[in-house]
Parts: sequence; C-alpha cells; structure tokens
Amino acid sequence: MKPSPLPTPSALAQDFLEQCRSERRLSALTVNSYARDLVPLLALLQQTPLAALTTEHLRRCVGQLHGGGLSGRSLARMLSAWRGFFRYLQARQIIATDPCSTMRAPKSPKTLPHALSPDRAQRLMQPLGSGFLALRDHALLELFYSSGLRLAELAGLQLQDLDPTQGTVRVLGKGAKVRIVPVGRKAWEALALWLQVRLIPAQQSPCEQLFITAQGKPLRPRSIETRVTLRARQLGLEDGVHPHVLRHSFASHVLQSSGDLRAVQEMMGHASIVSTQVYTHLDFQHLARVYDTAHPRARRKS
Repeated sequence: MKPSPLPTPSALAQDFLEQCRSERRLSALTVNSYARDLVPLLALLQQTPLAALTTEHLRRCVGQLHGGGLSGRSLARMLSAWRGFFRYLQARQIIATDPCSTMRAPKSPKTLPHALSPDRAQRLMQPLGSGFLALRDHALLELFYSSGLRLAELAGLQLQDLDPTQGTVRVLGKGAKVRIVPVGRKAWEALALWLQVRLIPAQQSPCEQLFITAQGKPLRPRSIETRVTLRARQLGLEDGVHPHVLRHSFASHVLQSSGDLRAVQEMMGHASIVSTQVYTHLDFQHLARVYDTAHPRARRKS
C-alpha cells in the first residue's frame, strides 16, 4: 500500500496558520502578518522541495530580500514566522531539523519611536463637535492616549470591558493575555458622551463592540487608523499621527512623570521590560534638550 502523499507547502502553511489562530489564540493581525511573512518561503519551496531545503537556500533568499530593500527588523519578524512554521513541521514529523534555527537577520539601525509632545497630544484631544462621528472619534482618541492601547486591542473592546466603578478597562492583548488598565477622567467623560449617542444605531443592529460605525457595525482597525489620521489633519498636526504614536506618547509621558518603568510595562502589556526600556531613551532626549537650552556651559553662542 502506497503511503499517502505529503500535503503541499501551501496546505501545510494553511494548517500552521489555523493552529496559530485556534490553538495558540494569536490575534487576527498576528496571523495575517505570519501569512504575509510566509509568502517568500512558499515561493522558494516551489523551486526547492521541502526535503531538500537547506540553511544555505534560506540565507540566499534572505540576502535577496535584504538587497531588495527589506529592513533588518522586517526580516527578523519574517524569520520568526519561518521558525514557527518549521517547528510546526518538526512536531508533525514532516522534517527532522529546522534549517532556520541558526539564522539571524541583518542588523538595522535602532530608531526610537515617535511620540507627540504633551502640548500636541492635548491639541489632538480637542473635541470637534457633538455629532455621532465626532463624539466617537474623540472617545477613541482619549482612550488611546489615556490607556496606551494597541490598535487591535482598542478595536476589540466590548461594552462589558468597561468598568466605570473601578475606572478601568479590560484589555485582551497579544497571546490572548488579559490585563486591566486604568482609564483617565477625561477619557471617561468622552466615553460617557459617546455611549449616549452610540445607543441609536446599536438599537437598530445590536453589536457588543464599544466602537461602531453609523450603521451599527464594528469599527475595523483600518477605519480607526484612518479616523485618527484625519482628526490630526483637521487639528493642524503634522502628518504621521497614527494610533501607535498615541501609544508611544502615553508611555513616554507617563514615564517622564512617574519614572516607574515596571508600571508602564504592565499597563502596556509588554512581555519583557526590554520593550519598555526604549522609552527611557525618549525621556533622556527630553532631558538633553532641556540641558542644551538651559545650562550656561551648553548654550550655543549666538
């Protein structure tokens, strides 16, 4: 009796992504990112059979992608997806070793996250009317900046996640990890106004999502990103204002005021404090600018 044929690399990749979604409970954004990162690998596997694939094949592929302009950070994320796929194949005994295990992405110059100044952040929080869209956008901006949420986390919030008595919101973060985050007074005030008008479309089409469209449908991450950028332009702020800038601004401003790195780590849902430490460099840049303009021995001669 002939053994059953091995599934195609594309079918194996789909099985891997389904496992990420159903068993590992990774977010839809993460699974979609993995799917994109596997595209070059699947293209390579059309030319080289899985059984014959070596580390050298992968190195050449990564070198070509890097030469084509892909950054070291993007390649590092891509290699992480590849390693996850190969571990999945090992667990299914389809391959014996992971050809990607010893590979490292080319280093990229480190860039600090962009954060708004406190004054610009306050300008972005100005209400721009009392209609449905204006109140919704104002509430989501306040919540972004008040609690340092990721875009996917804010889009996934449901009404039951709000706890006005405790002044907190329940957030489902990366890896299906739940954390409780405080919400500031201004954000609660904006949310209260939003919830009053939110009832109108919700009665037509019941939806448990906190932020919805005028038709009562869940507001998708891409739409939220568009609305944040639009609001920044309406208020005369520079281009490049997006949800993650508000998350960076939250972390930077809380750290500057409190100096409590562990608290910021917990509120942002970082698995490692190394991810949070980047904001200490932002704080140092602020101190350096103050020093350069204020210290007699640092001021430039006019």
